[in-house]
Amino acid sequence: MENLRTISLLAAVITMGISAGVYQLYSFVIMPGLSKTDDRTFVGAFQQIDKAIVGPYLIVFFVGALVFTALAAVFHVGIEEGTTLLWIVGALVLQLVIVATTIVVNVPLNNAIKDAGSPNEIIDLAGVRKRFNERRWINWNHIRVVTSTIAFVALAWALVLDGRS
Repeated sequence: MENLRTISLLAAVITMGISAGVYQLYSFVIMPGLSKTDDRTFVGAFQQIDKAIVGPYLIVFFVGALVFTALAAVFHVGIEEGTTLLWIVGALVLQLVIVATTIVVNVPLNNAIKDAGSPNEIIDLAGVRKRFNERRWINWNHIRVVTSTIAFVALAWALVLDGRS
């Protein structure tokens, strides 16, 4: 049981770290780069990036972070040193904020721009881009950056505490 506890916590740290890195990449590289492009390039590039991220990689960093953090919490219930569990539960709550933000804000915006069709066939590319609402997408992604980074730090600290016990 101790091995499962440590392995699940280590997997939570790794997947949460990847998750934080992905959100940071969007905030500090992808979206600033796309913001400097014309409407056709923005719509086409965003559509392709969104298609590329949906798949096994998404499961690893998005679903994996949630599942491994929840497993780590379950495996730490009842352990005499409750401090580790508190850090894990804190990270789990933050991960739930990330999931909610993604489902309620980012995914609908992503779907709307994908559903607009091929940039070569869209008559009003500026309208599609405006309705996408870059500023809203970016602001909510910044929330994912902050929450995932704090969750990563919390899980890393939980791993340190777990190693001490």
